[in-house]
Amino acid sequence: MENKTIYILAIESSCDDTSAAVLCNDKVLSNIVATQQIHREYGGVVPELASRAHQQNIVPVVHQALAKANIDKKELSAIAFTRGPGLMGSLLVGTSFAKSLSLGLQIPLIEVNHMQAHLLAHFIGDDLSKKPTFPFIGLTISGGHTQIVLIKNYFDMEILGQTLDDAVGEAFDKSAKILGLPYPGGPLIDKYAAEGDPKKYPFPIPKVGELDFSFSGLKTSILYFIQREVQKDADFISKNLHDICASIQYTIVKILMLKLKNAVKKTGIKQIAIGGGVSANSGIRKALKDKEQSSDWQTYIPKFEYCTDNAAMIGIVGYLKYKEELFSNQNITAKARYSI
Repeated sequence: MENKTIYILAIESSCDDTSAAVLCNDKVLSNIVATQQIHREYGGVVPELASRAHQQNIVPVVHQALAKANIDKKELSAIAFTRGPGLMGSLLVGTSFAKSLSLGLQIPLIEVNHMQAHLLAHFIGDDLSKKPTFPFIGLTISGGHTQIVLIKNYFDMEILGQTLDDAVGEAFDKSAKILGLPYPGGPLIDKYAAEGDPKKYPFPIPKVGELDFSFSGLKTSILYFIQREVQKDADFISKNLHDICASIQYTIVKILMLKLKNAVKKTGIKQIAIGGGVSANSGIRKALKDKEQSSDWQTYIPKFEYCTDNAAMIGIVGYLKYKEELFSNQNITAKARYSI
């Protein structure tokens, strides 16, 4: 198995991005992502519209992935797909397609946990990227998840702490909505924060367990702060947008780094790897790099294309599972809630 050339077609459809990738062993040959624009009109992902768009996108996206990789479907070794967690309607599209294609080609089917894939994206074959060694601490930060995970091996993970309410990605997006920014607002807060004073407006740090997170109180404090200031000056947001964004981002990054420091202290493990859409945030990436420079931490930050939802990360888990012959059967179903 070690010397065999393995071609994995991977499918990701957990939320509002339809993605397909082809991997040759651990190397990415193609990674196609179709982003759904319709949700911008509604200020957030509409599940029914997302599942319909997946149905429209999945065939052309898979076709493009195979074409770019210059691989015929008959050469594929297995089909890997996102089983969960995610939006049930979206997951069903990818799951059904993967099961059908696996059955038609008579090749193995491999189910993948989406959050596990975010953490294992660091093992995609890339000579330019350093890779963590086991054990290491993983921080998953996305629109739906915020977790600190002890990663003992590829498929042996333990959640050490997680959010008690909202995820960090939601905190960014909801804060942006309060400021009147369009969806998705998280990247805009990151953009405007670059030109602002991060300590201009102090926001409270939630007091919860040493490894757990809470962002609902922070969102409420931001909302009340903006409401108070806008009552005094109707143009407060436009006059101070960069400073507000910088202060919000500074507070969120401070919370994440505080919890990571606690995890390092508790476990003695100083290898930190991040994953998930929010790991594209420049403030978080800078804080980790600064920590690596000022201490003996080793930090691992994924390439931008492997931060947001993509099929390449599903494919690397598919490859690792293929080598262990961890295959699924046709009775498998999607799981909207699916713990690591």
